[in-house]
Amino acid sequence: MQKTQEKRKIGYTKLFWLFLLGSIFGAYYEQILNVFVHYHFHHELVWQLRRGVIYGPISPVYGAGAVLFAVLLMYKKRSNFSYFFRGALIGGGFEYLISFLQETFLGTVSWDYSDEFLNIQGRTTIPFMIVWGILALVFARMVFPSVSKLIDSFPKKFVTYFTVICSVLLFLDCTISWGALIRQMCRHKGMEPIGFVGEFFDEYYPDEVLKKYYTNMKVIEVSS
Repeated sequence: MQKTQEKRKIGYTKLFWLFLLGSIFGAYYEQILNVFVHYHFHHELVWQLRRGVIYGPISPVYGAGAVLFAVLLMYKKRSNFSYFFRGALIGGGFEYLISFLQETFLGTVSWDYSDEFLNIQGRTTIPFMIVWGILALVFARMVFPSVSKLIDSFPKKFVTYFTVICSVLLFLDCTISWGALIRQMCRHKGMEPIGFVGEFFDEYYPDEVLKKYYTNMKVIEVSS
């Protein structure tokens, strides 16, 4: 009986909502942090979008981090130091991996920590890994239990239907957003659009439009 309850705790429904809530938290965290950083260096208040998709305040890197924390940390109870240390490794390793994949397959860079203290090939830093560790500890002790309790308080059928609807919407958002980014990379490589899909992205999601949503993203120019 105990095993069944544990499996339900980390089932798809809870993982989805952890992903969505983590993504929204990450987007606003990045935007608020950027306000303070920009003000410190330029003495002006600027609100810039920081997100991973076009529609909605969603940063999937943080959402995926929350899912990884749930899957890799919550299958058994741990000490506070264990949550912190493992979370630092998971968060830092995942941030490094996403940076590498984005640069390799999309030809873009959203963060470069090459000038930061104790950076690891510019893709993550030891101080940021410490932040990931703190987030993992807060997640394990507060966020995961609270989200689990909240989801369990709603009727199961309602939660299931609502999760399916939101999953479809998020899937469409990610498909359009990342499809537009892939087409952007192809444009910069001089590749013509293939069929109506490529033409659709060129017409509705040119570089000027993408720049409004991915304000901190830089395209790696391909040398001829």
